[in-house]
Amino acid sequence: MNKSASVKVYHGYGHSHNLVVYGHVFKYRAKNTQKYSEGLWVNILYLLRLFILKPYPFVKVRLNFYGQVVEQTTEYDGFFKFEWEADNTVAAGWHPVQVEALTADGQVMAVNSGEVYIPHITQYAFISDIDDTVMISHSATIGRRLRELFIKNPHTRKTFPGAAAHYQQLALSHTDASNPNPFFYVSSSEWNLYDYLVETFYFNKLPEGAFLLNQIKRWTDLLKTGKTGHEGKLLRVMRIIDAFPNQQFVCFGDNSQQDPSIYTAIALKYPRNIAAIYIRNIRPEREDETRETLKKIEVQQIPFCLFTNSKEAVDHSIKIGLIS
Repeated sequence: MNKSASVKVYHGYGHSHNLVVYGHVFKYRAKNTQKYSEGLWVNILYLLRLFILKPYPFVKVRLNFYGQVVEQTTEYDGFFKFEWEADNTVAAGWHPVQVEALTADGQVMAVNSGEVYIPHITQYAFISDIDDTVMISHSATIGRRLRELFIKNPHTRKTFPGAAAHYQQLALSHTDASNPNPFFYVSSSEWNLYDYLVETFYFNKLPEGAFLLNQIKRWTDLLKTGKTGHEGKLLRVMRIIDAFPNQQFVCFGDNSQQDPSIYTAIALKYPRNIAAIYIRNIRPEREDETRETLKKIEVQQIPFCLFTNSKEAVDHSIKIGLIS
């Protein structure tokens, strides 16, 4: 191995017949260790370094999963997606994977490990947006969004009061701690912020889950962070539902951008798979518009909740039997 490349592997998901793992290969990625400091410049420097990178396009990558080997090539932005069927039945829980980046003559130039999550067989699964659904982000205003990113770190970013407690209850909905319901966090935020988000969720005691984020950005596009990829978000949600056709999904979003229309489209396409939709009402001026959009799913008898605070969402979950 040499230092001409590095591999980043994100949490994957699936079941024995359809496993998925994402990642990136970089020619260069700035070294970056998070210091949980109140210092403004410490936090700014950390964030900037997340966007100082050079993707490694069209390089061969090799995945090893319990001796099973799968190969493929990175895309133009260094992104890779492994999708394969396991040779043997895989038990529920987290399982290790290893990904190697190879030279043209097949030599290993970089390697890293990751994990793939096999959900337990439960009645429910949960798909949640991140910004302004769980985490206070001010996504609709680029200046305020960047301020939240720059001046705070994963230990000082704030989540909405009661959101973590609600999600913890849902993780155990009609199951128990040994067989938790799976969570998928789908966002228009970029893969650059993956470690930042994982640590934020861990610190705030949100259920562990698989993150599906947006196309990686370079530092020159930092001001555009979180502002693209809504069509991609729709496709990512569809892939999750397609991967678990026997699961009942509950979707969480907010009305700062496109979540109401995205989840409405999903509910109309997969009416048997959607148990409920929750939309946080952070843009009161859009309340009537949001409600009209969500009413389109009433014909499918799918309940929805447009809520301002998490207690309203919890009360609704109790009312429809998600929480006992």
